[in-house]
Amino acid sequence: MKLNRLFSSTLLSLALGATMLSTAQAATLRINNAAEPGSLDPHKGRNMWDSRIQRELFDRLVDYGPDGRLVPGLASSWDISEDGMTYTFHLRDAQWSDGTPITAHDAAFSLHRLLRPEIANQNANLYYAIVNAPAVNAGRAAPETLGVHVLDDRTLEITLNQPTAYFLQSMAMSEAAPLPEHYLKAQGDNWIKPDQTVVSGPFRLTQWQPQAQVVLEKNPRFYDADAVKLDEVIFYPIDDDNGALNRFRAGSIDISYSGVASARYEWVKENLPDALRSGPLVGEYFYMFSLRDGTPLADKRIREALNLATRREVITEQILGMGQQPSYWLVPRVTSGGAKGKMAFADEDMTARMTRARQLMKDAGYGPGNPLTLTLRYNTSEDHKKIAVALAAMWKPLGVNVQMLNSEAAVHYAAIDQGDFEIARYGMIATVNDPFDFLGAYTTDGSAGNSTGYHNADYDALIERSTHELDPDKRAALITQAQQLLLDDYALLPLYDYVTNYLVSPKVKGWQSTPMDVHPLRYISIEE
Repeated sequence: MKLNRLFSSTLLSLALGATMLSTAQAATLRINNAAEPGSLDPHKGRNMWDSRIQRELFDRLVDYGPDGRLVPGLASSWDISEDGMTYTFHLRDAQWSDGTPITAHDAAFSLHRLLRPEIANQNANLYYAIVNAPAVNAGRAAPETLGVHVLDDRTLEITLNQPTAYFLQSMAMSEAAPLPEHYLKAQGDNWIKPDQTVVSGPFRLTQWQPQAQVVLEKNPRFYDADAVKLDEVIFYPIDDDNGALNRFRAGSIDISYSGVASARYEWVKENLPDALRSGPLVGEYFYMFSLRDGTPLADKRIREALNLATRREVITEQILGMGQQPSYWLVPRVTSGGAKGKMAFADEDMTARMTRARQLMKDAGYGPGNPLTLTLRYNTSEDHKKIAVALAAMWKPLGVNVQMLNSEAAVHYAAIDQGDFEIARYGMIATVNDPFDFLGAYTTDGSAGNSTGYHNADYDALIERSTHELDPDKRAALITQAQQLLLDDYALLPLYDYVTNYLVSPKVKGWQSTPMDVHPLRYISIEE
C-alpha cells in the first residue's frame, strides 16, 4: 500500500508539472476533485467526484444554471400536464461530438438503460414515478414498457404513475443525461475511452490517468460552445486536505473541492479570505449501522446507546469548528420540503443520556466488564479520522471497543455497497433538493436500505404516500412522520449538516456557492 501511494503521488506531481508547462497558453482550469472517480458512465457513478466530471461530458434535458436554479438544457422547453403526470420535452437542435444529431431516441434509450437491473444505479428509485419503472428496475418487465415515448426526433413524452414533486429535478441529475445510442451499441460496456467517447456536454474526455488526472477539452460541437470560455479542465484526485491546500497556495490548483481541514480553517480564514468560499449544503454527515441479523447492531438498544453517548456539539464546535450544525436527524435543515423531527433525547443533558446509555448496554449484555468490540470504517481524511477517534472515546465508557478500518474512498464505498461493515462513515449529498433523496435511500429497495439491511414496512408506506402527495403541507407532514419513525428506530447515527468550505482562486470568475453544490463549468472563466 505504501508503494502504491508513493507511485500515485509521483504520478500526480509529474502530471501537475507537465500540465503547467504544456497548457500555459490555454484557458486551463485546474481542479482538485478530492478523489479518483470510480466511473465516468453517468449510470454507474456513485459520488460527487464522479458526477462533477460526468456533468461536463453529458448534458441533461434539464440543466442547472450558475446559481443552482433549473434551466433548459438539451431540451429548450417542456410542458407539464394539469394533473402533473405527463411531461413533454422539446429537444433543441444539437449534435453529439461526432456530429450525429441528438434525438429523443437517445433520451429514451438512456432512461431504459438507467433502469435495467444489471446497471444497478443507486438513484434508480428517484425515477420510480415513471410508469412501470419499479418493475423494469426489478427485472419483472422489459425496458421498452417504461412510460417513455418518442413522439418524434425532437419530442420526448414521459408518463408518470403519480404526480411527483421532485421529478423535474431528477431529470437534471447526471443519471438522466441522454446517451449516444449509436455509440454505446457499437462499443458495448467499454465505451468510456479518452479521445473516443461521444459526448453532448461542453467538454470532451481526452485523457484519464488513474490516480493522476482526468483531462477534458472544450467540445466544439456543444450547442452553446461559443459561450464556453475554458479550453481545458484538469481534475486531480487529491484526497489529502493539507496537500491540496499546499498545492492551491503554490498556484498549481485553481479550485479545491476536498475542503479545508479543520486544523487549518482559522489560518485559511485569516490568510486566504478571498479564496475561502463557504455556504450551506443539502448534505448530511452520518454513520451507517449494519442491522443485518446476527450483527451486534441488529439490537436496537445498542444503536440507541451509541447515539445517546455521542456528543455532536463537541464534534462540530471543538473538533471541526467550521460552521456545521449538530444533527439529530437525517434530512438537513436547509433541504426544501419542510421535513422535521429529531431524536427523542436531543434536548436532554448528557448526564441523563449517559445513564440511559449505560443501562441499555447492560440490558444488551455489555459493559466495561464485558466489552463489545465493533469495527468502524472511514475513508481517508484527517477530519474523518479525528471524528472516528472522538466517537471511540465517547463510546468507551459504555464498554465499547472500536477497531478502526481506514481505506481510500473507492474501496470504502465499495465495502458499504456490499454490506461489508458494522459501522461506516457516510456523507450523503443531495441529488435533488427534496427530503425523498435522503429518506428514500432507507426504504427497503433504497441504496442505504440495501447496504444496511434496514426494513420497516410502515416507513416504506409513508415514503410511498409522500411521493404521491402534491399539497406541500400534507406532504411535509408525511415526510416528517417517516423521518421520525426512522429516527425512533435509531437506524443510523447522524452527526451534522454539511456546509461547504472550498478554495476558489480569485482569478476564477463565475463560480457560485449553491445548496446543491453544482457548479457548471460552462459559466466559469479564468483570468490569468
